[in-house]
Amino acid sequence: MKTIPLADRILFEDNHLIIVNKLPGELVQGDKTGDVPLSESLKTFIKKRNNKPGNVFLGVPHRLDRPVGGAIIFAKTSKALSRLSDMFRRKTIDKTYWAITENKPAASQAELVGYLIKNESKNKSFVSDVEKGGHKEARLSYTYLKGSDRYHLLEIDLHTGRHHQIRAQLANMGCIIKGDLKYGAARSNPDGSISLHARRLKFEHPVKQTPLDLTAPCPDDKLWAFFEGSENS
Repeated sequence: MKTIPLADRILFEDNHLIIVNKLPGELVQGDKTGDVPLSESLKTFIKKRNNKPGNVFLGVPHRLDRPVGGAIIFAKTSKALSRLSDMFRRKTIDKTYWAITENKPAASQAELVGYLIKNESKNKSFVSDVEKGGHKEARLSYTYLKGSDRYHLLEIDLHTGRHHQIRAQLANMGCIIKGDLKYGAARSNPDGSISLHARRLKFEHPVKQTPLDLTAPCPDDKLWAFFEGSENS
């Protein structure tokens, strides 16, 4: 997968927000690996581009898993960060994902409702059909879009934001995401990514109250290109 410069991955920017198409494999925030996260790369980029003498503020109101690509929002002011964090809590930001799965779902459209619990030591979530102590309700809706000779494209609207929710719930119904070894995929993707993409964000600007509707181009590989191209054909 090609490395695309940050300047070419900006989906939206003003004085309050910057929304970027995250590459699979990029960290959003720093962790124990010590790898440079996207948040720090963006700060460096903005500082250099704008010739800023001081520090650059960049807040992180939400995250994407490291092997996942797609649209992610960063706040450029503390006011925007506070309001965005509240919007994510209140679930007023619509998040749509695309997932390439190994199997075709039984129904072309459905809502999945389950109860997730995170296993910290395995960094993995497990799904139960009944509520148990410590489990949190997880809800998403999916629509089957298209199939190739071996894989299938689902569009997912996320209604709750649980740890590894899409990965766990799709695997639980037998539709494991391509490349997702942690949840049972047959093989890894060559670049270590999983075929899950944060495709679209739709929300009201936290400061200006104007509507925003942003779509992130899919990762640069042949299978994603096939599915993305078929949407426009």
